[in-house]
Amino acid sequence: MRLNRKTPKNFEDYAANYPMQVRQMLTKVRQTIKKAAPSAKERISYGMPAYNLDGILVWFAAHQSHIGFYPRKSAIIAFKKELAPYKQAKGSVQFPFDKPLPLSLITRMVKFRMKENRIKKNRK
Repeated sequence: MRLNRKTPKNFEDYAANYPMQVRQMLTKVRQTIKKAAPSAKERISYGMPAYNLDGILVWFAAHQSHIGFYPRKSAIIAFKKELAPYKQAKGSVQFPFDKPLPLSLITRMVKFRMKENRIKKNRK
């Protein structure tokens, strides 16, 4: 689906490679993450948008038929019940293009990851 295989430099560069409908979904995910973690730094990691605050919080990416959201294994386990309707892997979940994005769930997962990273940082 991605139109250009060149490694993106930032979110805008990344999103520009997709059709308008997908760009809009990517933008909603981005806005949701930024609202939940306003101090997090946005960057490109592994060729996709990522957010860092005391370590990586989450990544997300567009695929053929879904938005992949990568909050690490711990968040997938913690939100297992709410994620049940979605296809999952060890540290990821797929939000299909033909379903509404679960923005409140994304918010809670980002906040969960912020808390995890803060605890880990304070242990050091």
